[in-house]
Amino acid sequence: MKGQMKRRVCVVALVAMFWTQVRAQSDAPAELRWKKELDVFVAADRQEPPVVGGILFVGSSSIRMWAGLETAFPEQPVVIRRGFGGSRLSDCADLVHRLVLPYRPRLVVLYAGENDLAEGASPQDLLAHFVRFVQRVQMALPDTRIAYLSIKPSPSRLTHMMAMREANLLIQTHVLAHDHLVYIDVHAAMLDNDGRPRPELYLSDQLHLSAEGYGLWRQVVSAHLRP
Repeated sequence: MKGQMKRRVCVVALVAMFWTQVRAQSDAPAELRWKKELDVFVAADRQEPPVVGGILFVGSSSIRMWAGLETAFPEQPVVIRRGFGGSRLSDCADLVHRLVLPYRPRLVVLYAGENDLAEGASPQDLLAHFVRFVQRVQMALPDTRIAYLSIKPSPSRLTHMMAMREANLLIQTHVLAHDHLVYIDVHAAMLDNDGRPRPELYLSDQLHLSAEGYGLWRQVVSAHLRP
């Protein structure tokens, strides 16, 4: 009996230790949390120094998994992809000095925020993170424009649909008040006539985009890319 009790205590202690480590990693500064991904970007830049003045796509897995993004807009001579899966809008704001400033882009296309909502952030939190992202970019690169890709209506996250729409509206309203900002609405284009997400635009996980989903994004985004 005592042996069983000791084993239970050990199991409880191990579980508590595990979740403490998980929370510590989640709360770690973005620079530390994403060190591996950031190091990959640095290595890529050393191998092929990026040309300044191009279009920079940053954000979460929807950017990271966009295969062929660098050549998806042939009329644009320089397109750089810097997405890191699982990242949040708050991470992008924290890491502007690593994700944006080295490339001195003329336009940043940002997709992030969906993971924030899934982790408990509010639409107001997302607006604050977006404003912080913009301010940090503009402080160093005042001529750089910023385009925000609206949060997509992922079927696997329909419980967050109201929050997605509210966050999109808050950010869109902020963008419309500033000439150097652009709002790109992919959310509406990804819904069917009944207002439901179009399943063909997603992979089997109902979260990440299919080739058809990226084709739609390319079509919507291209209309906002000035020469």
